[in-house]
Amino acid sequence: MTARLLEPLLILFGAGFTAAVSLALGRVLLRRLNLRLYRAEEWAFSFVLGAAILSLAVFALCAAQIAYPAVFLAAGAVSIGAALRAGAFRPQAKPFPALPALWRRLFLAVFSIYTVLYFFNAMAPELSPDGSGYHLGLVYRYLREHGFPRITTHMYSNLSQGVEMLFLFAFAFGRHSAAALVHFAFLVTLPMLMLSYGRRFGFAQAGAWGALFVFVSPIIGVDGISAYNDVAVATLVFSVFYLLQIWDRERAPGLLPAIGLAAGFCYASKYTAFLAVPYALVFVGWKARRKRQAVLSPLLVISLCALIMILPWVVKNWIVLQNPFSPFLNGLFPNPNVYVSFEKDYAQHMRNYEGLRSRRDIPYELLLGGALASFLGPLFALAPLALLALRRPEGRRLLLGALLFGSPWLTNIGARFLIPAMPFASLAMALVLSEWKRVAPALVLVHAVISWPSVLERYAPRYAWRLEKIPVRQALRIESEDSFLNFKMPLYSVARMVEQNTPPGAKVFTYSSVPESYTTREILVAYQAAFNNRMGDILWNPLLPDFAPTWHLRFRFPSQPLRGIRVVQTASGVPDLWSVGELRVFDGNRELPREPGWRLRAHPNPWDVQLAFDSSPVTRWRSWQSLFSGMFLDVDFGGVRTAGSVLVECSHDQSKIKLKLEGRDAGGAWRPLAAAPEESDAPPLLGLRRAATRELKWNGIDYLLIFQNDFGAEDFRSNAPLWGITEVREHRGARLYRID
Repeated sequence: MTARLLEPLLILFGAGFTAAVSLALGRVLLRRLNLRLYRAEEWAFSFVLGAAILSLAVFALCAAQIAYPAVFLAAGAVSIGAALRAGAFRPQAKPFPALPALWRRLFLAVFSIYTVLYFFNAMAPELSPDGSGYHLGLVYRYLREHGFPRITTHMYSNLSQGVEMLFLFAFAFGRHSAAALVHFAFLVTLPMLMLSYGRRFGFAQAGAWGALFVFVSPIIGVDGISAYNDVAVATLVFSVFYLLQIWDRERAPGLLPAIGLAAGFCYASKYTAFLAVPYALVFVGWKARRKRQAVLSPLLVISLCALIMILPWVVKNWIVLQNPFSPFLNGLFPNPNVYVSFEKDYAQHMRNYEGLRSRRDIPYELLLGGALASFLGPLFALAPLALLALRRPEGRRLLLGALLFGSPWLTNIGARFLIPAMPFASLAMALVLSEWKRVAPALVLVHAVISWPSVLERYAPRYAWRLEKIPVRQALRIESEDSFLNFKMPLYSVARMVEQNTPPGAKVFTYSSVPESYTTREILVAYQAAFNNRMGDILWNPLLPDFAPTWHLRFRFPSQPLRGIRVVQTASGVPDLWSVGELRVFDGNRELPREPGWRLRAHPNPWDVQLAFDSSPVTRWRSWQSLFSGMFLDVDFGGVRTAGSVLVECSHDQSKIKLKLEGRDAGGAWRPLAAAPEESDAPPLLGLRRAATRELKWNGIDYLLIFQNDFGAEDFRSNAPLWGITEVREHRGARLYRID
């Protein structure tokens, strides 16, 4: 009982302490910059800018491998103490003029009611798919290992994780719900910023309308109470926009570092928010030039402050992954950790959600349907009215912001990728609709009513991601976290099954994601890295006849002394991936044994070239890029060897390849040996199942987690002895196997 009472207190402490430290750091910064802000602005910008500083500090602690709760506690206490001693919390800014009575009462009522809804949902056990998965899964791992381990098997660890650094700070004290409450802090900050923006620039009622319209949107609510980062990113990009507008009016030099820091934090929080940096630079450069003021100096200040936030993540990826922008741009920065083909497939998948029947359905699904993960709410059908705001300078600025920060949605059509654009679009709508003084408050009330969970239940699709109620018992842990998650989140108990039935340090391979933040075991998901892709390919080899290396391509040529051979692929413009199971060189009927002096090369994907020379029937070198002319595998013998034929053992899943053979003569010159190979089919290979699991075992994988809907699930179950695996436990359609 004592532990049950202590848990909500630790959650509140973890989140509250994180917010307090952020506010303290931000207040000190704003006082140092000597900015003239209104009181509401000062509090909001203090939180945003202080969060950026705290995120950077946590990154530094992780890099130094000293990310311990005690270190966080000491650093936070020192930060708050320093702010108190400096008098940073003493009010100096003046308040905004009061809102008109109607809008003041409406804003306070709707904001307060929804804040209660959001607070208890954020404090309830974390069950969002990505929040309980990689967002907090990585946070939990950083905490266990007291910093950044070298991770090359998890693409999401490659992303910038500025908001997750704040989650880590809170998670150290209050675990999952404390992290979600940190995101909730950004959620309640966003409408305050929007309202303040409207009040500062002369359209207070429109500011109140736009802020509420965003705040009660179903997608904003469910995302903002989860351990995601989309609402935080929306808050950050709007902060950059807001600070730039203040700078344009006042030209205060102290605003430039704040703009740079906030813009850099956008990139540090999410790659898709990188646009805040060029936007800030272009805006300041253009405005300064029009006023015939210095351009270079302000741009340098913004750039340097932005780089302070950006470079840590770029350098981390460069050191660990050889790609500063991993898991993207692998074509520009070739590396062994993420394949180019995966990057293209992933981008294509994000542009075409499985639940979407037709692209013509996108407007409906965004407004109401839920096939794009969640929805904005039906009254966002009024968004086209925002175009009428083009008549006003404020409207044009807002619509530009909506267009710019909404453009990444084209790369991922999920509803939450429109969240950064929603504040701008909503305020632009408000500029138009607030002209009808009776219509505007009525629309806000209608939107608030139809966005309430019990009303949403009447018309929203059952599968749509949305809030369902105010979970007071769950938030206060009157109902235990374990009981609630077992009921609401089937995969939670699967993660706990893995935790309870594997030893510490076990690596578990799976084709389907699990909520990894609820287990301490390392979960290797097939699609999440190049290593995982290879392991998944090996396991599928026995299940798919076209994957087996039974397609034999033999090049024959007059026996002659050679220093090396090269197999070249000449087809292009075809989506096939070239692969080679084994490459063998013969002198007559005798295969040349591989010698220590042999030097192997491949292009592309040189890192896996050994797989074409390891004598394993279940491994293969793959190009992991679509066919292009000039791909090759070659062997330098390290001396002159006599050879008369080359056998390339391939699989049948690459029917469009065209191969030729070149040889390097004793003088070192490359010349053609054979223009095309002879084709034949070898008999089916035996023992592939056991060979596949043996390869995984050699690569450090001890367990398989196979779900009933995974390809080959029944084969694993019925042929477990042939695979060399033992079923440890089955739960909710997931089977855990130990590799013997």
